[in-house]
Amino acid sequence: MINNKKVVVIMPAYNAEKTLEQTYNDISQDFVDEIILVDDFSADGTKELAKKLNITTIVHDRNRGYGGNQKSCYKAALKAGADIVIMVHPDYQYTPKLIPAMATMMAFEGYDAVIASRMLGNGALRGGMPLYKFVANKFLTAFENLFLGEKLTEYHTGFRGFTREILESLPLESCSDDFCFDNEMLALIFWNGYKIGEISCPTKYFKEASSINFIRSLKYGFEVLYISLIYRLGKMGIRAGVFKQGLKKLDLNTEIEYYHKRS
Repeated sequence: MINNKKVVVIMPAYNAEKTLEQTYNDISQDFVDEIILVDDFSADGTKELAKKLNITTIVHDRNRGYGGNQKSCYKAALKAGADIVIMVHPDYQYTPKLIPAMATMMAFEGYDAVIASRMLGNGALRGGMPLYKFVANKFLTAFENLFLGEKLTEYHTGFRGFTREILESLPLESCSDDFCFDNEMLALIFWNGYKIGEISCPTKYFKEASSINFIRSLKYGFEVLYISLIYRLGKMGIRAGVFKQGLKKLDLNTEIEYYHKRS
């Protein structure tokens, strides 16, 4: 515990057998009360290794996607009584050694959420981030900051932490089951008036680290632009006739659900 707050680490896993143990070994057991892994129908030995390491393990009976995996993770963490939930990918792209610092930023009520930014500092390219991903990250982040009215250095990191209040109050079930879940969640956090803090995170790209292909990256990019657009329209009080009948103005909490029902 940190400041009497229960800290639970969640790991959304898919074919992470080669890197899971290394990730697990770098998690500080002095600060973390429980670790929960959700295996998204992996084809390798991820779930067997997780159980061998005595990690609380949940196994999907089908692949539910990155966002769908996170939804299961957060439900499990809340059921376990978590006050603070830190998500770290078991592919070892992000160092778990930052978990105590991230949890502390929330445990003393400084922030409602914390993200570990690869773009805070100058280490992203040195850490192996492909140039096209670096440029895309910079462009999308600048676009989002402009339309959301915020100043984050990155919206696309998978290393992030949340308080129990956020996870209980946001309509996360309405969000995407795909990679856009991350972006929608951050937009919802800002929409509902919560505070997000950042911490600098070293970048590590290597063969075993997970990464989405170019086509899915392109789809993700357009989804990011769409979410940013409806966020800004909603804040401006624009009527929603072009998007949805029956609303006087756009509401991101309901518009996300509408978008995924239509797509």
